[in-house]
Amino acid sequence: MTALDSRVAAPADPAPDGAPPHGRRRPARHGRDNRTAYLMIAPMVVLLAVFVMWPLVYSLYLSTFKISFYTEPEFVGLDFYQYVLESPRFWESIWVGLYYAVLTVPTGIVIALLLASFIKTLSRRAASYMKTTVYLPAVVSTVVASVLFVFMYQDDGVVNAMLGVLNHGPVNWLNDPSYALPAIAVPGIWLSFGVTTLILLAGLLDIPENYYESAQLDGAGFFQRLFRITIPLLKNVLLYLLVTGFTLAIQLFELPLIMTNGGPVDATMTPNLYIFASFRDLTPYATSFSLTASLMLFAVLGAISLVIFRLVNSDKAIDG
Repeated sequence: MTALDSRVAAPADPAPDGAPPHGRRRPARHGRDNRTAYLMIAPMVVLLAVFVMWPLVYSLYLSTFKISFYTEPEFVGLDFYQYVLESPRFWESIWVGLYYAVLTVPTGIVIALLLASFIKTLSRRAASYMKTTVYLPAVVSTVVASVLFVFMYQDDGVVNAMLGVLNHGPVNWLNDPSYALPAIAVPGIWLSFGVTTLILLAGLLDIPENYYESAQLDGAGFFQRLFRITIPLLKNVLLYLLVTGFTLAIQLFELPLIMTNGGPVDATMTPNLYIFASFRDLTPYATSFSLTASLMLFAVLGAISLVIFRLVNSDKAIDG
């Protein structure tokens, strides 16, 4: 046998331990992993189907009927959608909600980012104390905060007393259409910025310190580090805060209900408050109208979320 024949006839090198033989494939484990994942998310999918998807589908079905508590439902098709779209008060409430969101969401994020940056520089003990203090407004009831700020905004309240020190006359905060919604925005920011601060603090702590050290060695200042390192690496966190902040702000209900009841002259009539007022109306189609307005608000919130996703492109997470 020649050397060539011996090389041809020699058996192939054995496969490493744990590797499948040449030409054969080991059954994929990802099939079992997928089944495990499906089993783990199945309870949540069932809950979403029962308590979210089915009520939404059934609400769409009911919106095509004229519903009364005293007579049989009457099929009217898409008439109530037309009524809602032609209602000027509905669109005014949408604009009020958007205005409130613009007042509160960016302001709250900026304040929370500055406060989170400050907490990051503190010692462990001081940071723990500050995080607890910052979170306290989140556990305050919205009703309690509303009543508290109503007293603060009165003619002889704390706010006008501070203006008096500056030689400014008292302002009728909650009865002036120009000041009512900004006055409501202040407790809105106060109630929400604690959670926002902790979320941004977690995002800041996830940014490696060597990025900032390298930037400082290159001579980058505070604002350069902020706009070149901090904000780009917090893009996913900021996107989450913008989407959730805008959707929650537009759905504001308790603060205007207690502080102004939607007044003066509908200056604080948010969409949810308008839907609530429509449901309490004595007209025979109040139930169907308010239900359809709720579905239209759902569509508006979805459109706003899509716009935010378009404007702020999220990045995939990078494991450092």
